[in-house]
Amino acid sequence: MEIALIEILKNLGLNLKEAKVYLACIENGTAPVSTIASTAKINRVTTYDILDKLKKKGLVSHFTKNKVKYFNGTDPDILLEEFEKRTNDLRTAIPKFKQLTGETAHPRVRYFEGLEGIKSIYTDTLTAKTEILNYSNSKEIREIWPNYDKEYVAKRAEKRIFLKGICPDDAIGQKVHREDEKYFRRMQLIPESQLNITNEINIYDDKVAIISFKDELIGMIIESTEIANSQRAIFNMCWNHTNVNFQDERVKNSLLAPLSEEEVKASISEISKPLKKEKKELKEKNLCLF
Repeated sequence: MEIALIEILKNLGLNLKEAKVYLACIENGTAPVSTIASTAKINRVTTYDILDKLKKKGLVSHFTKNKVKYFNGTDPDILLEEFEKRTNDLRTAIPKFKQLTGETAHPRVRYFEGLEGIKSIYTDTLTAKTEILNYSNSKEIREIWPNYDKEYVAKRAEKRIFLKGICPDDAIGQKVHREDEKYFRRMQLIPESQLNITNEINIYDDKVAIISFKDELIGMIIESTEIANSQRAIFNMCWNHTNVNFQDERVKNSLLAPLSEEEVKASISEISKPLKKEKKELKEKNLCLF
């Protein structure tokens, strides 16, 4: 078996035999205890006990067919998300731990470089417990990460993490906006002349993630409740202002839009109708003073 993988699993809290049995499950796919025990080189009875422990940890699942139990190892991607969630829970709680010790929590900044580093930032946003507030250039990210929608956006939508975004009103931005409902988000488009950005900012939980796509592909995650709340307030102000301007622009455009041929004909017809003469009844009045 791959020694490096065993060491990684041991670092995640498994002992040697548990690591071997889990790897045997992954290697064999759906398999009975006898096959797993043979691959792991551990006797059948011990393997059965270990599988029971791994099942309680959520690392394996099983089903019974013809009175024989078959086991499956949990997908490593799911394991990664679960451990990231646990890590994020602890990280989020750190300020509270520091309050107990009387320490003042300072912002924590993590730096990332290259495409894989940037992907790590987006993976972190998938742990968000709040909606994601986003300033972005829809074109830039998709140029450097062609599978962005499939590998990230679809996952975010599947996790039901809602996103509110502001982005330039270009061809890509319009395409993204048309798919808002599908991908569990709401975008507002701003004329490129007013929103000329080449980076991206994501605000979620107590974090602000900043990614730069020009010159150097770099990014950072700032963890600070105060900074996140301030950025959230600024975003909401921009969002509300943008929404009002959009409504005003839509009303203005509707008023300035030329009338259709049908509307012109209807107006002429209405004007051409003869005026109805109102009949007034004249009542005789007694004008005599005596």
